[in-house]
Formats: sequence, structure tokens, C-alpha cells
Amino acid sequence: MARSDLLLSIVRAGAAGDQAALRSSVEAVVADERNKNHNVLADRLQRALNTVAVTSPVRTVPSSHAGRDTILETEPRQRLEDLILPLPVTHQVGQLVEEQHRADLLRAHGMQPRHRVLLSGPPGNGKTSIAEAIAEALAVQFFTVRYDALVGSYLGETNTRLARLFDYARTVPCVLFFDEFDSIGKERGDIHETGEIKRVVSFLLMQIDQLPSYVVTVAATNHAELLDRAVWRRFQLRLSLPQPSRDALATFLDRQFALWPDNPRIRPETVATKLGSISFAEALEFCQTIRRQHILSLGARSIRDILREQIEFWATRVRIDELDAARSEQTVPSS
Repeated sequence: MARSDLLLSIVRAGAAGDQAALRSSVEAVVADERNKNHNVLADRLQRALNTVAVTSPVRTVPSSHAGRDTILETEPRQRLEDLILPLPVTHQVGQLVEEQHRADLLRAHGMQPRHRVLLSGPPGNGKTSIAEAIAEALAVQFFTVRYDALVGSYLGETNTRLARLFDYARTVPCVLFFDEFDSIGKERGDIHETGEIKRVVSFLLMQIDQLPSYVVTVAATNHAELLDRAVWRRFQLRLSLPQPSRDALATFLDRQFALWPDNPRIRPETVATKLGSISFAEALEFCQTIRRQHILSLGARSIRDILREQIEFWATRVRIDELDAARSEQTVPSS
């Protein structure tokens, strides 16, 4: 049998005459049946759906698509096995993927797979990549929430858009990714926040609670201390992604060097030590800068020489932690 939440979506779409929502819900059932190896039933459902699509009129503005403008849909390309993560994070994300793949076994014993993940840590260390890799591992759609299309300026407008967003997400198995989650999930006890923000947080938490387990919600934040305390309880997995260690950074650099046409003949461990405490995103930009300069030199300079030069330049760059320290000094009241 298809899951009750999918059946409800089909009934609601049919009652509303919403062709697009009906199609999305039935396609989700087809995918679910194929995962169970019920291919005969899946084929019959698909044929029935195709027949309906040909003979029935299509609404030009389906109600279920009203929330589509609040998400950005992308093809997931990151793979979990390619990510360099702390072992506990790798293990727990792997558990979540297995639970989703074997959801029917869990349901047969009265359990649901976990489907709410909170990722915290400094920027550039893999939070977005993990969300995308989960979608790739589950072979589902990857939706990133667009705050610019979600937050309204009028009273109640944001909640209305949130409702449309979650209604749309329910129509298909997916990973729903909230980046910079602290921008919408702030602590309601903050005296600087308005009553409207507090209502938005309450409504957001209610919607997250009501999502079916085939919608995997992943929220990422660089500022976990800003999140409402009730937010933490909503997420079954709460994972921290720290700045990469020297060994992790060396592994990342080694993989990048292997993509270059010329071997720089410098040990990645040495480069990692010279770069110091940086994120994976910064390390990638470092490597891409070297590659760009090597291409533009048209072979006049060796990649080894360019790498050494960039290491020297790297020591002079403006660091984020230095900017944060400067801001902190500016906020300290003078005596």
C-alpha cells in the first residue's frame, strides 16, 4: 500500500481538480512502489496516469505550484562518498540514508525513518554539500528555500508563503534545504525581534513537525547560538561541522592536485600546514586560482612555481576571523 500521506495528497488534488498536484502525487506513489520492487503495480499506475494526462484538461495555474517560486530546484551532483567529513558525521548521515531506503521495514514495526537534520558550523565546510549528497543518495529532488521569495513585508504574508512552500514540498519525495536557517528560525525570546518574527518561527516549527517522512528537511546555520531553543528539539539529527583538520585539508588538496595535468611535486601535507586553519571552500578557491594562473601562462610557468607564489599571497589575505575580531573591538564600549 502507498503511504497514507501520499494517498491524502492524491485525494486532495483530485477534489480540487488540480492536475499538476495529482500527477506529482501519483508519480511519488509510482516511485515508492518501484522502490519496493512492485514493478507491475508501478507500471499500471504510470499507464493510468499517462491516460489521465492525455484526456483531462490541464489547469494553467495549479494551486500546488503556488509555492514553487519559493524554492530553487537543482540537480544533486555531490556524492557522500566524495565528501571529507568527520567520522561521526559520515556514520550518522549514512544511518539516515539507510533508514530512508528501508523505510518500509521500519514502518512495518511501527517506526518512521528520521528526516530532519540540523547542520551547524563555520561557513565553507560542507553543510550545503551534505544536503545535496543526501538528495543524490536517495535519488530525490533537491529543493533550496529562497528567502527572497519567502519573506513578505506585510503582516501574515510570510506565513502564507511558508504554507505554500510546505504544501508544494509534500507533493514529492525530496530534500528541502534551508540554508542560513538562523535568518528565519531565530530565538523568539530575543527582545530585538518583532512579534511578526515570533509568529513566523512558531508557524515554521509547526509546519516542520507536520512534514511527512519522505520529505527530508535539512537546515544549515553558521550561528547555532541564534536559533530558537524549540528549533533544536525538532531535528532528530544535530551535526556539527568544524573547520577541517590538517589531515582532512591535506586529503582535500591531494584530490585537487590529482585533477591537474602537471604534478606540482609538493606534498599536500606541506601545503596544508602553510595554509593554516581554512575551510574547504577557501582551499578550493586556492586551488582554482592556481589552475587559472597556470592556464593563462600558456605553459610559460610551472604549476609548482605558481603554487609557491600563491602560498605567499595567501599569507597576506584578509581573514574572516580577523574581521570578526575587529567588529568585536568596535562593539566594546569605551571606558
